[in-house]
Amino acid sequence: MAQAADGALSLSLPAKSAIVFPVCVYVYAAFFALLPCVQFTYIHTRPNPLAVVNAQSKTLSKLVRQLKDGCRKDEEPKESTLCGLNPCLKCLQPDILYHLGLDTETTDFPKVFGDVRFVCMGGTPGRMENFAYYLMQEIGLKINAATKLRDMAEGGRRFSMFKVGPVLCASHGMGCPSISILLHELIKTMHHAKCQDPVFIRIGTCGGIGVDPGTVVISSEAVDGRLNPAHEILVQGISVQHASQLDEGLAEEIKSCHDPCTDNHEVIIGRTLCTQDFYEGQARLDGAFCEYTLEAKKTYLEELQNQQVKNIEMESLAFAALTSRANIRSAVVCVAILNRLNGDQIKTPHEVLAKWEKRPQVLVARYIRKILYFNENDSDSEPLEEEECEETPEKTRASQGGAGDTQKAPEVEAE
Repeated sequence: MAQAADGALSLSLPAKSAIVFPVCVYVYAAFFALLPCVQFTYIHTRPNPLAVVNAQSKTLSKLVRQLKDGCRKDEEPKESTLCGLNPCLKCLQPDILYHLGLDTETTDFPKVFGDVRFVCMGGTPGRMENFAYYLMQEIGLKINAATKLRDMAEGGRRFSMFKVGPVLCASHGMGCPSISILLHELIKTMHHAKCQDPVFIRIGTCGGIGVDPGTVVISSEAVDGRLNPAHEILVQGISVQHASQLDEGLAEEIKSCHDPCTDNHEVIIGRTLCTQDFYEGQARLDGAFCEYTLEAKKTYLEELQNQQVKNIEMESLAFAALTSRANIRSAVVCVAILNRLNGDQIKTPHEVLAKWEKRPQVLVARYIRKILYFNENDSDSEPLEEEECEETPEKTRASQGGAGDTQKAPEVEAE
């Protein structure tokens, strides 16, 4: 147990099973003596105060149980819960995750990523960095004001990745090819780290089909331009299709975190059309090339609406197919920034778009916080430690091979 710079206490578990019983007694005594000094933060949709106390008491009880178990014996190492992965992975010594700038020789994956329970991804590095700081506040973690979360994928120079306790936040770029590269390496990260039942969530923007701009759309399934719910790739010149399945239960769980009385926007569940480009594939009239008429475009979009397609984006097919193949629960949560039935170009002011972009982030953060603190059926979740967000140079160099940045973190503007 150590005292941080802001006066809060950080709690750590015994590292070895050889700690003798008297030492355990001393740890328990010190823990309960200092218990009133431990700081907890719980932010956003204010729940019943008694529920907050009960949730925090439950987290403390788990910590005490883990302290006790750590004195008895080390937990047996587990394998990841992911299925259907490449059988050749066990032969890769080391396995180089080129686009993330990581490898299994220089990074201890179980130590660095073994506690990950949620993987959130979005298009741009800036969006995911801001989401990481926002999420850190929402789940009650603190960071020194002079310390910045380090980009753990900086070495790959293609994606950004930030770790906030049990949540990994990564940027995936634009389109199925880009997100598929990231997903291959993130799924291998979960495998090497022996993660248990991680949940993957894509957060982004989209074009709506018959929905008001600012509406949050949670995908029930992803379909291609032929309304086929499968992701097609060419493997050695042969067309291979993988079902683009998303977890319907997870979609409902996330939607249940919406508060229609205070959010001032709608959250719906519907089918998502995933296209291979932004212009012709989405029947736009404002691209460099256009070989169809306004009437043809209108007919196509109206047919999509008749088939319960609520939005159009460019990543959900690959995201749904790859997570489904690995037996990962996944969801796509996007905000519509225009109604495509009314036009193609985005004319909404940037300050309004910035507020809309935060709506999926707020919804997903509520879901994560609910699972971490208020899921009564989860008896194995681990308490969050303030240490997990502090990227000091010494700690970062030891676990991730690089120095931390001392720049001040950006502020998150509330909607």
